[in-house]
Amino acid sequence: MNQYEVSVSRIIDAPPEAVYAVFADYHHSHNAILPKPYFTEMIVEKGGNGAGTEITVHMSVFGNKATYHMVVTEPEPGHVLQEEDKAAGVITTFTVDPVSNGQASRVTLHTHARTAPGVRGFIEKLITPPISRKIYNEELDLVEKYVTSGEMAKA
Repeated sequence: MNQYEVSVSRIIDAPPEAVYAVFADYHHSHNAILPKPYFTEMIVEKGGNGAGTEITVHMSVFGNKATYHMVVTEPEPGHVLQEEDKAAGVITTFTVDPVSNGQASRVTLHTHARTAPGVRGFIEKLITPPISRKIYNEELDLVEKYVTSGEMAKA
């Protein structure tokens, strides 16, 4: 089976509870930290806070459009949040670990995804990880800005 994995980690100067809350809140904060123009729309279909949430995500990357129907689970509540589109074969995990005695967080975004078969899949494995890392770094920039600028208090 053709597949790829990509991960990006960063230390964010905010407590893990605050950072995790950003990812778990699909009605407000999670939507606010999705990098545009890549994420064109996120619709909460069910739930909206952590496990049990179902979302539809529309993306556009270099003219290629994709739609994902993600189901959210919390394999480790308060620490690991996971989105999965079984049909597309995509699993994205948001892991938040405490550092500096809980005053800061190590945040890791990780995706494991299936690619198309043949040459197309080979090309996807070459180009998707660097593009995903760019998008994830932008998302982590937005998370950091969101939790340190007071935006969370407004949500």
